[in-house]
Amino acid sequence: MNRIELLSNALEYMENHLDEEITTPDIAGSCYCSRSTLEKLFRYVYQMSVRDYIVRRRMTKCARALCEEPERSILDIALQYGYGSNEAFTRAFHQVWNCSPSQFRKSQQPVELFPRLMCPLETGDDYMKERKHMDITELYDLFTARRDCFFVCCDIKNLMEINKISHKAGDLVILEAMNRMNAAAGPEDLVFRIGGDEFALLTDSTDQGYAESVAGKLRSDNGRPVRFEELEIPLNLHIGIAGLENKTVRYNELFTSLHTAIRDSKEP
Repeated sequence: MNRIELLSNALEYMENHLDEEITTPDIAGSCYCSRSTLEKLFRYVYQMSVRDYIVRRRMTKCARALCEEPERSILDIALQYGYGSNEAFTRAFHQVWNCSPSQFRKSQQPVELFPRLMCPLETGDDYMKERKHMDITELYDLFTARRDCFFVCCDIKNLMEINKISHKAGDLVILEAMNRMNAAAGPEDLVFRIGGDEFALLTDSTDQGYAESVAGKLRSDNGRPVRFEELEIPLNLHIGIAGLENKTVRYNELFTSLHTAIRDSKEP
């Protein structure tokens, strides 16, 4: 089994067992490899541990359930994903979202903070090979329905340097970037993550001027700091606009066009 197949099988296994108690040896066994082989490869490609990824995916699904199923109790959602008490669930949720589940339910709209990871793309484009890609196929029907609408695409400047301060600082900056995009979005716009530090906002408008106005709101926030312990870390975004050039929505082409809009926004 090559590395791409191993990662693909590991990601598939994790996704299918997020509401169960799973361990790294379980996942490695399903891929017919050792725990150390899986951990080393996963860290090398995605810069995080298998366990950290599982927690982030669970908390993203929990956040969606909190917003989309308001009749369900928080404890019921916690139990579904393997947390035996509100206290344990709240600690894990706060680690990812920087707020409690009840606070999130009151103040947030659904966002895909941590969609499922994809295996590295087989492409001749070195820029695309270097990107950490997220699986956004669940949104494909919405992309098709809004194929004439515009995207606002963002990338965090200098996230690698922020992560050198602390990965917790980097997590807070990522969360704040998405919060700013949500604040700039209209009621029918959707924010989702497409890479390690890259995001997209799908508007509900065919007017490029509207997308430009959203981008303007985001640019006006550039430089406003995120507080981490005693530090104030400036947060700046590269911001681009993307639209589909043809009426047929091909998933891989869409994904590439969003990243291309980000890359183009970095050019002087």
